[in-house]
Amino acid sequence: MPEGDTVFLTCHRLHEALAGQVLTRGELRHPRLSTLDLNGRRVREVRPAGKHLLIRFDDGHTLHNHLRMDGAWHLYSPGTRWRRPAHQARAVLGTADRVAVGFNLHDLRWLPTSAESELIGHLGPDLLDPAWDDGHAAEAIRRLTAEPDRELGRALLDQTVMAGVGNIYKTEVCFLLGRSPWTPVAEIDAARAVRLCRELLLRNAWHPEQSTTKSLRRGTQHWVYDRRTCLRCGGPVRRGTQGDDVEARVTYHCPRCQP
Repeated sequence: MPEGDTVFLTCHRLHEALAGQVLTRGELRHPRLSTLDLNGRRVREVRPAGKHLLIRFDDGHTLHNHLRMDGAWHLYSPGTRWRRPAHQARAVLGTADRVAVGFNLHDLRWLPTSAESELIGHLGPDLLDPAWDDGHAAEAIRRLTAEPDRELGRALLDQTVMAGVGNIYKTEVCFLLGRSPWTPVAEIDAARAVRLCRELLLRNAWHPEQSTTKSLRRGTQHWVYDRRTCLRCGGPVRRGTQGDDVEARVTYHCPRCQP
């Protein structure tokens, strides 16, 4: 599932291409929305909310979508061949100059902009919110520490605690805190955990590469995520599963650096 920085960059690119433009093509190839024609509507803005994308229109409606595991938006010049099969396209939003195609968008909803809270009101503070301040940080800390016995890795992935952290940043924040993902939240510095989450997302928000080590060189972008050996100490990285059923996620940690 994409991290919050991926969604942020996707929204930024869609906003640059569509904001202020009238759609000359507005197809939604989704069972719930197949009869809705967006042709002739003007896009007001495209904004992220954690891992959710909100395409807002001048007529007071929003096209909401969540990329889940395999969703993606591509931008093309009119007439350019798509890089994915046409049968995977769920949304085609075209202007005179650009065509935005949403592939494998399983979650796609059309609703009044005033009702967005029905879909995103449960989210915690958005780590990439441009208006982020001490109040947002305090609320994130409050939510993170609300269940002291909860495993740190599961708490960081909970979008109702703070929005935007995915499995990569969960794993790497645990590493930078020097604790395993199974550590109870009560045993970590919650304020530092929130700062690290925001810092890593901000660091990668404006480019597609995701690095938690400040290096973009292949093989050195992460400390332990998807690695066999720890980038810091060289010791073996342990791979395990955290969570149950649909919430289960693969996680990594270094037993030496994360006692």
